[in-house]
Amino acid sequence: MPDRRDFLRQSAALGLAALPAAALAEAPAGFSPGEPSARPAVLATWDNRAAATAAWDVLQSGAPALDAAEQGVWIPEADPNDRSVGLGGRPDRTGRVTLDACVMDHAFRCGSVAALEDILHPVSVARKVMEETPHVMLVGEGARDFALANGFEPTNLLTPDSHREWREWLASPAARPAVNIERRDVETDHDTIGMLTVDGAGHLAGACTTSGWGYKLRGRVGDSPLIGAGLYVDGEVGAATATGHGEEMIRVAAAHAIVEAMRHGASPADACRLTVERIRRVTPTDPTTIQAGLLAMTPDGRVGGFALQPGFVYVAALPEGAPEPEGAVTNRQPVAGGTLYTVEAAALLS
Repeated sequence: MPDRRDFLRQSAALGLAALPAAALAEAPAGFSPGEPSARPAVLATWDNRAAATAAWDVLQSGAPALDAAEQGVWIPEADPNDRSVGLGGRPDRTGRVTLDACVMDHAFRCGSVAALEDILHPVSVARKVMEETPHVMLVGEGARDFALANGFEPTNLLTPDSHREWREWLASPAARPAVNIERRDVETDHDTIGMLTVDGAGHLAGACTTSGWGYKLRGRVGDSPLIGAGLYVDGEVGAATATGHGEEMIRVAAAHAIVEAMRHGASPADACRLTVERIRRVTPTDPTTIQAGLLAMTPDGRVGGFALQPGFVYVAALPEGAPEPEGAVTNRQPVAGGTLYTVEAAALLS
């Protein structure tokens, strides 16, 4: 009878066999001797150019990756015109704005909050959980009590516009949000944000923050605060984040699956594609009614993304001389020492 070591060896072999030859042909994730570094770098879901620029400026000052990720996502958290993050976020169906966030760094330190009310910057509460407690995650009233005890000021997050929209929804409830609701356009401004950063020392970090599914059931929590679903960081391999229909990311532990694919040799873009393919294969939901947008980054600053459906946009700030990110580049904006790209990711159902 095979022992446990035999079983683990066989499982690893099967995992590698599941990767296509094209993915395995890529250089291993992480530092690659002979390849130019693309550090520092910032990668963020949706058209979060202001957030990515803020994170880039933090990295340019010489600060660590975690500071950049945290301070980058402060931008949408404090934006009252945003409808899926922080201040101005859409409430649950009872009219309460509840926030979810997490952070993780290259050394596997992580912190998370879920169903947090009345606090402007849940990402900073998540970091405080990581740094000041033996725990990884606090939720609900306990998370709020912890935040207040650590100096965070209570804030009314339900803006007049969000309250009006909630009242209109009550009069005509919608079954589910539209695909790509997070995408910016002239009339809407949605920025559920996952951000990945790598600093000049090659240290990775990530942050994910959201007010979640608009008009959700009271108590619903999606993938954003769940380490391994909405965000995962392995300092030796890479980092990943996810956006879209959170239940699907939870179902396949999307961010962790991406990083594990990179561990076995897949490029960031291929690792995201493999995970999207799995989501489509296993979801009990009609895949044409949902979105899954995935991003990944290696410690040497290589980036990639992939989506279930067309329309997933991401931004990447890369240093001068770094190759352009994969996908359809729709905007190039100079930043100090580099370029900020807006990219529409390739999609499985295109």
